[in-house]
Amino acid sequence: MNLEDVIKQYNEAVFDTDRDRALKVVRNAVEQGATPEDVVFKIVLPAMDIMIKAVAENCDANLAQHFLTARIADTVTAEMIPKFKKAPKVVGRVVIGTAHGDLHTLGKRIVIGCLKARMINVIDLGVNVPAERFVDEALTHAAPIIAISALMVHAATGENGCRKVRRILQERALQERIKIIVGGAPFRFNPEMFRIVGADTWAADAVTAGKVIEELLQKVQ
Repeated sequence: MNLEDVIKQYNEAVFDTDRDRALKVVRNAVEQGATPEDVVFKIVLPAMDIMIKAVAENCDANLAQHFLTARIADTVTAEMIPKFKKAPKVVGRVVIGTAHGDLHTLGKRIVIGCLKARMINVIDLGVNVPAERFVDEALTHAAPIIAISALMVHAATGENGCRKVRRILQERALQERIKIIVGGAPFRFNPEMFRIVGADTWAADAVTAGKVIEELLQKVQ
């Protein structure tokens, strides 16, 4: 088995949005001698980085490819981790949900797939999440990061979304212990909006969010 050939075949399948072919490639690789660790860290994670680069350079990367990359990463990681010779170290923990007043799930689901592939423990709060719940769940699960997704402008900028999460953190003197990251279309239209609503940082797209959150975890832990 040539790992470089496997990587090439996997990347081609992902960019062709061919989920079945991508899964077949990695499963065949394991049957032919690739370790589960190689599959996750040398095939799946680099493919997500390639997707990030494609987006940054305005290449032909679209939402379907983003979604597929993350969903496959989620599926493959779940399959491979139990086969690791040594249990992987969890990088950190994040609570994530869609802002109050917003019922969209796609962006959040892509982010979750990317986070799991990066060995980040994810507590998914679902959609239309009240600000208080974001903070309470972060405390319950000892998660130093709250991730808030919003597709609608009113949810991204409203008083019951990130703004309120920030107020609660300040009221409870938690702003140094818990950081906020936001993402979604409204923040791409106005890259400074994350500051306006009180977040600590933001991600331009769901795939990039995985890397941004990983870097943020390294700073806060």
